[in-house]
This record gives sequence, structure tokens and C-alpha cells, in this order.
Amino acid sequence: MRTTQTLDLNARTIIDAGIAEAERIGNPMNIAVVDAGGCLLAFARMDDAWRGSVDIAIGKAWTARAFDVETKALAKLAQPGADFYGIHASNDGKVMIFAGGVPIKEGETVIGAVGVSGGTGKQDQGVAEAAAQAFARG
Repeated sequence: MRTTQTLDLNARTIIDAGIAEAERIGNPMNIAVVDAGGCLLAFARMDDAWRGSVDIAIGKAWTARAFDVETKALAKLAQPGADFYGIHASNDGKVMIFAGGVPIKEGETVIGAVGVSGGTGKQDQGVAEAAAQAFARG
């Protein structure tokens, strides 16, 4: 059985899986992996990925870990009139409520997260899911 310390050893595998999916769909991405504490473990900016998306990818990863939820789901809860409306302004504006942040789990325990930015919400989400699944297969 793996321990939670293995996430740092697998961060490059997670990044590589995200890069492979981004290449498959033909869209360069920024990909970030954070640990259980939300600290950045690994980051990759593919050639021609939007520079403005670097902090967004890192923020999505942090948000997915901070709330243990996909940012895509949090976005729905953060709409006007919903329970978490305004959450994006919390934590000094660090919370990202765009699709593309996915918790990484070991069993039922969240041990980190991956965040992806540089495409549409659907593209970011798909690349993040592919990256997170690389740990599950690990």
C-alpha cells in the first residue's frame, strides 16, 4: 500500500499525464500539483501556454485541495444566490472557481490536487482529470 508521502514522488507522473492529454487535444496548458497542505510540488508550463494562466492553474490546484472538491463543482455552488456565492473573494482572492482543479485521492483521503489552465473549462477539466487519474493508476 502506498503512503501519502508518495504524492511527491508521483508529481512528475501526474504532470506528464496532463501534458500527454493536452498534446492529444492540441492545446498547451499550465499544470500544477499541490500536496495535502496545498503547497506546490510540481508545475509545468507547456510551450505557448498562456502566461496569464500560470497563477490560475496553481490557484485551481490549491482550491481543489483547500475545499476537497473539484473546482468545477465549486463554481456551481458559487453562483449568485447559491450557498457559496462570494467564496472567490475569500483567502485573499486565492480561490479559483473555474473548472480544472481536481483533488487527488488515496482511497477516500485527499492527499493533494492538480490544477490546469490554458483552455476552455471543458479542456482544463479533461486534462486535470487525466492527470489525477495517473496517480490512481500509479
